[in-house]
Amino acid sequence: MSKVDGNIEKMQVVVLMGGLGTRLKEYTRDCPKSMVEVEGKPFFDYQLKLMVKQGFKKFLFLVGFGGEQIEDYYGDGAELGISITYCYDGERLLGTGGAIRRAYHLLEEEFMVIYGDSFMDIDYEETLYRFAHGKEEGKESLMTVLRNENHFDKSNVLVKDGNLLLYDKDNLIPEMEYIDYGVCLYLKKLWKDYEDGAVFDISKIQKEQSILGKMAVHIVTKRFYEIGSKKSLEEFSEYVRERFLHSRPAVFLDRDGVINEIVYNEDIEQLDSPLKIEEFCLLEKVVEALQIIQEKGFYIFIVTNQPAAAKGKTSLKRLYDINTFFLQLMKKKGIQIEDVYMCPHYGTKGKYTKEFFLIKDCDCRKPKPGLLKKAGEKYSIDWENSYMVGDSYTDILAGKAAGVHTVLIGTIKCDMCRMLKENKPDFICKDLYSFSQKL
Repeated sequence: MSKVDGNIEKMQVVVLMGGLGTRLKEYTRDCPKSMVEVEGKPFFDYQLKLMVKQGFKKFLFLVGFGGEQIEDYYGDGAELGISITYCYDGERLLGTGGAIRRAYHLLEEEFMVIYGDSFMDIDYEETLYRFAHGKEEGKESLMTVLRNENHFDKSNVLVKDGNLLLYDKDNLIPEMEYIDYGVCLYLKKLWKDYEDGAVFDISKIQKEQSILGKMAVHIVTKRFYEIGSKKSLEEFSEYVRERFLHSRPAVFLDRDGVINEIVYNEDIEQLDSPLKIEEFCLLEKVVEALQIIQEKGFYIFIVTNQPAAAKGKTSLKRLYDINTFFLQLMKKKGIQIEDVYMCPHYGTKGKYTKEFFLIKDCDCRKPKPGLLKKAGEKYSIDWENSYMVGDSYTDILAGKAAGVHTVLIGTIKCDMCRMLKENKPDFICKDLYSFSQKL
């Protein structure tokens, strides 16, 4: 596996910003969609700053109508600590595919494409990892998809057993349950046979890639927001007020032993984290507990150390797959897990380690508070009324370091007393459901 960690700052992000916004004409008569004001800021500010916080540094804006306004506002990106380059459509609209081809001389050998009128909050590290993993298997592109079942729009992607089998937005079939989420990655060579000035939609390349089996997939679970209509603009405005303008308390949950059962690993003859989806089993009354926590107005985050891939027990892809399975399961039960923050790192290389980029001394492995702080970078959190809930001394120490109330699931044993020293948990509960009853 090629080195993936740290590639965020090296990845070029191409932003399609040339649409006319005809359905938003009362807002876009004098400005492009990406510059429509939402709670005092241009719409695209929210997406750009989200990506900057996640580490992206290089942006290419593909602009058309109102492009000068965009360039005047963002400039070269220096104030945000990033670089922004611009490419203008010219006198006629070229379509999304044609706009990228026009910028061919500015494209890097691989790049990410997003839309300037969409807000897409996903784990971009996972996206880049899955793209790199796909390239190892001969893939040339990646599409993020959301299980949609015709909810937000007509579903247009066929995914089976974790593989993207077909993308076709014009010829829909009943088996399509997913929709293109709006974040894709490509190799530059996919555009080389098109002429500069050609007018075509990016969906042409996407469909070809899917039919050829050359498109990897990243299944995401959080809804996207776009501003294609007045209704969707109002929806996003409400979301901004709730997430960015008002603070909410959070419950940070360790995973193994709190959410799901710890399993017996025959290879090491010890209890261990589940290493494949089939081993993942929820503990009793966890769903009821999460429903109560959610009803009481708390954000729910999972913060978990998962060093199995670093130790060579499994692959990082499988660990991500387990997270996706869990998130989709919770979504079916009406529970919104805002994010899973996972530390996959380990300090020393093991005998069977294959993904060497995971071997590092990081700031995210509990008992350090890095995973909790990551949530604080993206959300407005009421820390004073938040909780860290776990079954290990590392969870308690991480919660103490982040300045939240701490809850131990289970009982304190002698060795844990020694490790905790004076850092005793604020509360001790039998299980997650018992904790939810005390909130």
